[in-house]
Amino acid sequence: MPLVTPLSQDHDQEVTELAKFFNETLGFCPNSVLTMQIRPAIARAFINLNKAVMENQGRVTSELKRFIGYITSANTGCRYCEAHTILAAQRYGGTDERLAQIWQFRENDVFSEAEKAAFEFALAASSVPNAVDEQIQTELKKHWDDGEIVEILGVISLFGYLNRWNDSMGTTLESGAIDAGETLLQKNNWEVGKHQ
Repeated sequence: MPLVTPLSQDHDQEVTELAKFFNETLGFCPNSVLTMQIRPAIARAFINLNKAVMENQGRVTSELKRFIGYITSANTGCRYCEAHTILAAQRYGGTDERLAQIWQFRENDVFSEAEKAAFEFALAASSVPNAVDEQIQTELKKHWDDGEIVEILGVISLFGYLNRWNDSMGTTLESGAIDAGETLLQKNNWEVGKHQ
């Protein structure tokens, strides 16, 4: 049971309009956003930040951003965000092979060297304490320019917020996200956990 019960999707008209963004990404409005709208300014600010961070600017593709969000969320243990990001990665073109091999990225040729550097950065940046060191920075800069690095860290940071929000709130997982977790993350021992 969540700490705070989400409001209905049509509670705040402005939030409802902004939240249509998630219909493309996930196929539904997340319960996390429906809870944030208890304070509409938080929901509006979060949706606008999410849209800005997740917008495709070029080489840091929509699929890659969702994989980075997944790695960040799995590293912090947020089952809610793991299910959301793997579902979104699939919706943005993640192949079955890439989805299945995400935790074997270091030794798998389905991921480019640039993607591997981004994934290592995501693991280090989402660790507590932060584990970004000179070697990780050097490898990242070999493959990504400053704007792309800002995008990548924007995704990691956005999911840091969401991981804390959803795990602390015990946000209830939506059926579409549960299906994605059970189907796409079964070999990773994914479970709903506190997000009943």
